[in-house]
Amino acid sequence: MHTTVTFHEKLPLYGTNADGLKTLFDASSDLLGPGGSAASPMDTVLESVGACSMMDIISILKKMRKVLITLEADLDAQRAEEHPKVFTAMQIKYRLTSPDCTLADLEKAVRLSMETYCSVAAMIRASGCVITWSTELVQMS
Repeated sequence: MHTTVTFHEKLPLYGTNADGLKTLFDASSDLLGPGGSAASPMDTVLESVGACSMMDIISILKKMRKVLITLEADLDAQRAEEHPKVFTAMQIKYRLTSPDCTLADLEKAVRLSMETYCSVAAMIRASGCVITWSTELVQMS
């Protein structure tokens, strides 16, 4: 795995992965004020926990032959007061819209992701951050 992060005269920074795909990074609003053009690195770490676990959840539910309409993860995190201001706690609420998935199916998929498969969540937990989650199923008729 390889990526390059580049600064060229002004923010945002841009990361370029081995496939040439770009990710933009800007400073948080508390550093530069409002009006940034991209998420901060800490925002992207938080988003990455959600994205990583959602990839697992989608895969698991598809293997169960469930129909997925939408899946959202709302993530909230608390950070240490002192530098480095690491994440100390994180809460995730997964919300799935599906015509045939049960809450038990969703909870099983989330548990498998968060306890076994999601490497980003595993790295965050290894830093001492406590991650909790909840699930909500919106069934379609």
